[in-house]
Amino acid sequence: MASPPASLVIATRESALALWQARHVSARLVASYPGLDVRLLGMTTRGDRILDSSLSKIGGKGLFVKELELALEEGRADLAVHSMKDVPMELPAGFVLAAMFEREDPRDAFVSNRYRNLSELPPGALVGTSSLRRESQLRARYPHLRVAPLRGNVGTRLRRLDEGQFDAILLAAAGLKRLELEHRISAYLPPEQSLPAAGQGAIGLEIRSVRDDLQKLLAPLNHDATALCVRAERAASRTLGGSCQVPLGAHAVLCDGELQMRGFVASPDGREFIEEAMAGPAHAPEALGIFLAEKLLARGAGAILERLAHG
Repeated sequence: MASPPASLVIATRESALALWQARHVSARLVASYPGLDVRLLGMTTRGDRILDSSLSKIGGKGLFVKELELALEEGRADLAVHSMKDVPMELPAGFVLAAMFEREDPRDAFVSNRYRNLSELPPGALVGTSSLRRESQLRARYPHLRVAPLRGNVGTRLRRLDEGQFDAILLAAAGLKRLELEHRISAYLPPEQSLPAAGQGAIGLEIRSVRDDLQKLLAPLNHDATALCVRAERAASRTLGGSCQVPLGAHAVLCDGELQMRGFVASPDGREFIEEAMAGPAHAPEALGIFLAEKLLARGAGAILERLAHG
């Protein structure tokens, strides 16, 4: 049996939010294993470097994790810390998610210096978002608003709002809370108004599958309720071919041993919008996610996805 390591290197992106998450993981590890030496390996990914195009046009969320996975493969790092919403639905061969930390607020946040919520925005107001998922829901529910791409880290997005480039922007509430920027949130968008991305608000720890020593070390840090919900969400998204090119959302909550789940698929312009809700036993999260996805496909999501795939 593999003995536990005496030191660990965590691969992380170098944005303020990614570094917060990596330091949070480091602190949890040191608290659980006193004497463990933990260091951070900061990296800039391709997704961080290309800021003038939407993720759906440059290759998707995998651009935020590939360099980190290469560091694991080459032995420069032992584990990588990710926002679960940025982790592709299919991991490369040889990699596994060893643990997920307890989820922060999974909701989207409405941020504006002039308006209190989406309903206050006048016709033609400009909303910034980097997400096709958010954009499609916004266009479906508020067709009188304009939407424009907004890339960059949290600080960059807030600065562009403050410079007057947008009337409002949509961000993940979890990131703002973690960076102690909760005061910037004008309103929280309930899932009924803006269904979150699969895994939104959860932190995942990725390792090479051959690292039995790390699997054993990290397993006690796993938050079971979060993992069950995220596994269901990722199964739904995976079944639907989830990526940045597909406007879809999936969100599950655990209640009295049952997973209650909602999902949607939409056209980018929001004119076609298909949503479903269902519940199932918590012990089979992937089965629930797949079943939800199949219901969406049966109701017409497949035709939307087919058109998106062929441009």
